Amino acid sequence: MEHLLEEHGVKPTPNRILVAKALAEAGRPLSLMELEARLETIDKSNVFRALTAFREAHLVHVLEDAGDGVRYELCHSHHEEHDDDIHVHFYCTKCHRTYCLEDTPVPPVQVPEGYAPDSVSYLIKGICPDCR
Repeated sequence: MEHLLEEHGVKPTPNRILVAKALAEAGRPLSLMELEARLETIDKSNVFRALTAFREAHLVHVLEDAGDGVRYELCHSHHEEHDDDIHVHFYCTKCHRTYCLEDTPVPPVQVPEGYAPDSVSYLIKGICPDCR
């Protein structure tokens, strides 16, 4: 995990390593509250500071969720200019979890002339297999 942090220019402090490990082990995007619950030994402000450093270094994707805030997932792309790790996400309206559909790329969207998008998000809402 230290190597991944260093690769993105993030100093691998003990708290940052724990936050990155928690994100990696989750296997799905997590909210700040979900991260706090997994990291009982780190207070909320330290978790948030780690996430802020990760965000600035393009080490996490920040997903706007279905109305209850944002979720974070590790970004495995190594390109600062072009993110080759973009994929579709699925939000379960029953259990309120967000899942990565990594094999489902975000479809290309043509925007009208004059618009300059700098990020793309594709969120599908419904019921996950565990809740069905």
